Amino acid sequence: MNKYYIVILISLILSCKNTNQTNFKVQNQFSKTDVLSDLEFLKTSLENTHINLYAYTSKSEFEENYSKVKHEVKKDSFSILEGVKIFQKVVSKANNGHTRIPFPVQSYISFAQNGGTIFPLEVAIENGKVLIRKNWSKNLGIKIGDELTNINNIPINKILKKIYPQISAERLYFKNVQLENLTLPRFYWLVFGEQITFKVKVIQKGEQSTYRLKSIKAIEEYEMKRDDIIKHDKLLKMLSNNTAYIRPGDFGGNLDKYKQFIDSSFIEIKNKKNLIIDLRNHSGGDDEFGDYLVSYIANKPFLWSSKFQLKTSTLLKEHTRQTKDTTQRYWKYILEHKNGEIYDYDFGFYKPQPIAKRYQGKVYVLVNRQSYSQSTVTTAQIQDHGFGTIVGEETGEYPNLYASIFNYKLPKTGISVDISKGKINRVSGIDNNKGVVPNIIIKDHLLDEKDEILERLLKKIE
Repeated sequence: MNKYYIVILISLILSCKNTNQTNFKVQNQFSKTDVLSDLEFLKTSLENTHINLYAYTSKSEFEENYSKVKHEVKKDSFSILEGVKIFQKVVSKANNGHTRIPFPVQSYISFAQNGGTIFPLEVAIENGKVLIRKNWSKNLGIKIGDELTNINNIPINKILKKIYPQISAERLYFKNVQLENLTLPRFYWLVFGEQITFKVKVIQKGEQSTYRLKSIKAIEEYEMKRDDIIKHDKLLKMLSNNTAYIRPGDFGGNLDKYKQFIDSSFIEIKNKKNLIIDLRNHSGGDDEFGDYLVSYIANKPFLWSSKFQLKTSTLLKEHTRQTKDTTQRYWKYILEHKNGEIYDYDFGFYKPQPIAKRYQGKVYVLVNRQSYSQSTVTTAQIQDHGFGTIVGEETGEYPNLYASIFNYKLPKTGISVDISKGKINRVSGIDNNKGVVPNIIIKDHLLDEKDEILERLLKKIE
C-alpha cells in the first residue's frame, strides 16, 4: 500500500520552510468547460476504476451529491485550488480514506511563501468536544484543554461540517483523526481562505470566554515552530532490565536499511522478557515492511490478509505499463485480466525468522487513532495470529481496507486523483466496520506530552 498522503504533504511543507526558496508555480485559471469536463471524467473514472465505489455510500447518494456539486460550477474560470475543492467534494462522498484528491500542497506552499497567514489554534477532538491542543497565537489566555465552540460567530460544529467534504474517510471518527493530524489551521485556510483576525469563543472551567486573535504567518509562526503528530523516526531503547521498546519508523523508503535496523534491534531485544512495539502516530506504508517486522515475533508461517482482491481497469493498466516492472507476477496479472474484472491475488504465507533469531518473550503493540493504513493492517495481523497483545485506543482506519492506491490525473486540469484498486481483508475475516480494537484499552489524549498508554502499560507489566 502507498504511504498515507498526509505524510507526503507534511514532508513537502517542511522541505519548503526556507522562504528564500523559489515559489511553486501555480497553474493558470481553468475554464468552466474544462472543470465540467473533468468533473464528468472523474465520476466515470471512479466508477470504472475503484474496486467498490459504493462500499460505504449508496449509488443514489453519490449521484445526488455529484449533481449538487456540478450545479455549484457557475463561474467562467477557476483556479487550481478551487478545482481541487470541487473535485474533492465528489470524491469524498465515496467515504473511502484512500480515495481522494490530495491536499493542494503547491497552492498552500505558494500561499505561505508569499506571506500568507492562518488560524492560530490546533485542536484535538475527544468525547465529542473540540479541545485546544496547541495555541500559536500571542494571546496566552487560551489554555491547552479549553473547548473551542465558535469562530467568527460560527459554531464550531458548522465549521467542521464545511470542512468534512474536503476529507476522505470511512466514518466521522476517521475524519476527525485526519483533522487533528493535518490540523485545523490548514483545513480552515483551504475551506474559508485567509482571514486576518478571528473572534473565538472557548469554554474555560465551565464558563464561556471570548478572545480576539490575529492570524499568524504560515511559515515563520507555524510550520517552522510545530512538530507533527506522525512520528517518522526509528527508535530502540531499553526501558528496564526486562522490557525493550522499538518504534520501527515508516513502513516505506529503503527496504534494505529498514531490514538492517530490524535485524540489529532484535539482536539486542532477543533476551528481554517484554517487548513493546510502538505503532502509534504511524504513517503506514508497504506490507513487506510490516511483514518483516512480524517475522521476528511470529511462531509459525503467517498471512498478511485472509483475502486480497484487485480490480483492473484501463487507467490502472496505463499506470502499470508506464511505472511498473510488468515482468513481475503482481503487475503482470493486472495486464492479463479484463478491464473491470475483480480477482483474488494470493500472497501466500510469510515465513518467520529462524528460531535462533526469533523473539520469544511477551509482545505488546501500541496503537492509537493516529495509526494509519499499513500500521493498522499489521496490528490486526498480529492480533489475529495471536502474536502479541494490542494496547491503546481503536485505530481510525479499518483493518479491512479499501486501499492499494494508484494515482492518475484529470485530462483538462491535470489535478491528481488517488484511488483504491484493492481490498484487504484482515486475517480473522471479521469485517464489522470498526478499527482495530485493542485487547487492553487505554485512551490516548493528544492535548499534552504525557504518554498515558505507555505509562499505564509499564505499570501493568513491570
